[in-house]
Amino acid sequence: MDPYVAEFIGTMILVLIGDGVCANANLTRAKGNTTSSWLQITLGWAVAVYVAVICTNGHGAHLNPAVSIGFAMAGKFEWASVGPYIISQLAGAFVGAVLVFFFYVQHFPHTVDQDAKLGSFCTIPAIRGLGHNLFSEALGTFVLVFAGLVSVKATVSMSGTEHAVGLGDLGALPVALVVFAIGIGLGGTTGYAINPARDLGPRLAHAVLPIPNKRDSDWSYSWVPVLGPILGGGGAALLYIATAGTNVVTIVP
Repeated sequence: MDPYVAEFIGTMILVLIGDGVCANANLTRAKGNTTSSWLQITLGWAVAVYVAVICTNGHGAHLNPAVSIGFAMAGKFEWASVGPYIISQLAGAFVGAVLVFFFYVQHFPHTVDQDAKLGSFCTIPAIRGLGHNLFSEALGTFVLVFAGLVSVKATVSMSGTEHAVGLGDLGALPVALVVFAIGIGLGGTTGYAINPARDLGPRLAHAVLPIPNKRDSDWSYSWVPVLGPILGGGGAALLYIATAGTNVVTIVP
């Protein structure tokens, strides 16, 4: 699979399932609305990450501009590919959000709460304070990107040649657990976008889709879940550069 196509498909599936979880929890008469909880949403987004990663068919599965930028800063990704990756991620997130709208299209007219409709697409801070909201997004993304940078990849040395030891689809599980931990521990202030594409693409979809009785798309806040994750990913890269040794464990039979 072409890596840019993989980023598009992976981010589309990420938002389709992740925003689908939010819509299921937020929209009136959806089955999940009767039992909605923060655990439901955080677990749903973690599983969305897992499914999205395995659907990228072995590619890097950034699915997040902050990851692409942070990895490029740390020397683990080509800067020339950052722009095309981000475009693919934004496009995938937009399409994923559009699919969520058509999937739950019957439920939007029954939902009176305009914030619930917006929250089915993008993040809304629990307490609006742009400086603190920015800090929250930056710190959450710092954890995500730093965990990705320092994750250990095992190899087996055979006849003087190193061979990677993969876990197949289980290799996607660690990043899903990191996202779950961030959501449970650090998601309560802003809804933990921790991903500019995940927030901006669906926010654009909310703005252009014919959602009945919707509110504005809150563009005055939209820069926070874009800039915050980029700052957090950059900070993780700087710490990695300052502290990195080898991140490869060699297993000798």
